[in-house]
Amino acid sequence: MQLRKFIKKEIVIEKNVSAEYEIARILQKNQDKTVFFERVKGYDFKVVGNVIPSREGICRSLGTNRSGYINTVLDALDNPVEPVTAKKGECYEVAERSLHELPVLKHFEKDAGKYITSGIVIARDPEHGRNVSVHRMLVLGDKRLAARLVERHLYLYHQRAEQRGKALEVAIAIGVHPAILFAASYSPPLGYDELKLASSLLGKPVELVKCKTVDLEVPRYSEIVIEGKILPKERVDEGPFADITSTYDIVRKQPVIEVSHIAHRKEPIYHALLNSGIEHRLLMGMPQEPKIYGAVKKVADVKNVCLTEGGCNWLHGVVAISKKSEKDGKKAIHAALEAHPSMKHVVIVDEDVDIFDASSVEFVIATRFQADRDAVIIKNVRGSSLDPSASKNGLTTKVGIDATIKGRREYFEKAKMPT
Repeated sequence: MQLRKFIKKEIVIEKNVSAEYEIARILQKNQDKTVFFERVKGYDFKVVGNVIPSREGICRSLGTNRSGYINTVLDALDNPVEPVTAKKGECYEVAERSLHELPVLKHFEKDAGKYITSGIVIARDPEHGRNVSVHRMLVLGDKRLAARLVERHLYLYHQRAEQRGKALEVAIAIGVHPAILFAASYSPPLGYDELKLASSLLGKPVELVKCKTVDLEVPRYSEIVIEGKILPKERVDEGPFADITSTYDIVRKQPVIEVSHIAHRKEPIYHALLNSGIEHRLLMGMPQEPKIYGAVKKVADVKNVCLTEGGCNWLHGVVAISKKSEKDGKKAIHAALEAHPSMKHVVIVDEDVDIFDASSVEFVIATRFQADRDAVIIKNVRGSSLDPSASKNGLTTKVGIDATIKGRREYFEKAKMPT
């Protein structure tokens, strides 16, 4: 359950490097390898990035492989495991630091400042219980962060606390096992504890320890813990920030976290998650695939789902089905787009297509698809706020492509050489 035991050091950088742009540049140039930085200028932390630099890396962290991935996640979701509480945690071995003592990176030239990108945020609501999610956090000072809260569960928790005139207590854990980070990136129904999902994925309960200044618990083996409160009625400018599409997200008024305590393990390792890098995209996109699979399963015989690298692992998807009727392709289109509202384009293919190979998908669009017959166009609907081509009010046009075979299958067979 420890990040430091999961890490495979594929590249080790021993020279002194800067947390301002230099580490980010090295991570961007080596996105397919885990990079470990032994020394960071001005800090007594080690840094690791690209911890899970591939789809196979995510699967390894979950104890599965590419073919078993979706069923592993869906099974874990249906069989949550309660975390357990330990008496003491390694994450509190060294205490009382400031945000400026953490090697938080500045990534891209127009980013608003230094951003924490790999922290899981833990909060509790009196009615809905514990929520664990991932949010970018801009360092404002020694004891203050600005948090980008998309209108999901943590946003709701903060709104509910604010309506009561109270701050919302939070604990931020940096440097957790990738399975915990994956679970925090998943969006189960309101009231579902993501740490129960993490426990199920790991095959044993996540060990938690009580925080020092807030009434919450954090994973025992977290490398760094930041405790604090999201303040009511206070908003500051947050952004620009280079997000999943490698384009800059806009400036918004976002809430402030007031930090009350910072602690970490001995010889701490800071997890630097490169925004817009492959690790970022996979952690955002792969948790959506089981949800899309589950939705399409209700209307068609679904075989697999992939959010594509070319679509930033967020905006474009491919769904393979075993078609039983001519209507299955378009049913699958609507189900997939509803399951992942940020998806802009989805391609439905037959089960003989390798959905992870862009050339194979393009080939069946070329040979099995006619736009006037097989396209579904949905105008003026809510899409992703990260799509720079969407309208100013966030509306977009979505396209579904039914690239499944229609008619006699032999007409679509690829020619083969005799052996």
